[in-house]
Amino acid sequence: MKLVEPMLATLAHQPFDRPGWVYEEKYDGIRAMAYRDGERVRLVSRNLKDITVEFAEVARAIEPLQGGDLVLDGEIVAFDAHDVSRFQLLQRRALGEPIRPAFAVFDCLERDGASLLRRPLRERRVALEEIVPARGPSLMRARRLPVDGFAAFRTAQRKGWEGILAKDEASPYEAGRRSRSWLKVKCRKQSEFVIGGFTAPRGLRRCLGALLLGLYEGKRLRYVGKVGTGFSASMLASLSTTLRRLRADSSPFQPAPREDATWVRPRLVGEIAYAEWTADGKLRQPAFMGLRHDKKPTECTWVERET
Repeated sequence: MKLVEPMLATLAHQPFDRPGWVYEEKYDGIRAMAYRDGERVRLVSRNLKDITVEFAEVARAIEPLQGGDLVLDGEIVAFDAHDVSRFQLLQRRALGEPIRPAFAVFDCLERDGASLLRRPLRERRVALEEIVPARGPSLMRARRLPVDGFAAFRTAQRKGWEGILAKDEASPYEAGRRSRSWLKVKCRKQSEFVIGGFTAPRGLRRCLGALLLGLYEGKRLRYVGKVGTGFSASMLASLSTTLRRLRADSSPFQPAPREDATWVRPRLVGEIAYAEWTADGKLRQPAFMGLRHDKKPTECTWVERET
């Protein structure tokens, strides 16, 4: 079964309402495609990495779904006590905590071996609702919101969600493209940044102090600040081990920041929450959420930054 590159949403800076559009919860998790070919189920991340073993309970939940071969698109998530998806819960699970993941499915790209990529979203959603249960322990349909886009955004704000996704019901699935038929509107300021170095720990902190962050501006990695909060002790230890394997002799940032730092090759992407951007292009009040193994550093760009 051929792998499908995911369709990506374009950032919209303000909520809106349009005829013929629908609105869904935007989940804070890991994008994934599920492939069932005969009796075999595979889960594949956005960057086409096989994550089936990592999320075996999700794969097992897909095995008994009705019908034949299928391809589902969605987000692997973990919910807090208030039923809000939190990416950092998946990070804690990766470090050994007993946190149950779920696959929130928002699209059906193939059913019974027949491709639905060129069919409108409204037809793909009908196929999805006939296959995937509304809510199960490890498998669920992405939650649809009120048909009024402004009301949908207010719901997301009230519930503390990451945001909403607005989708044109008439649109086909544009594999591998960032499309304007899907628009994301965020409630939280949270995005991905390239890690280019780290500072030494101070006081009672162990392993490392802060991570130095950047975004690509063309081929240049532009420094946008450092983050020193949001780490658990186990996360600090794991990060320190990983970063020391990536040590570099010189700064990957151009120009190099005036920091007494250990430089690393820009191979890792971190999820960072922040309050706002300062006038000189630095992050204000950043907090570390976790590593993003499903995103390439080159996808983190200054021109597409979330302001």
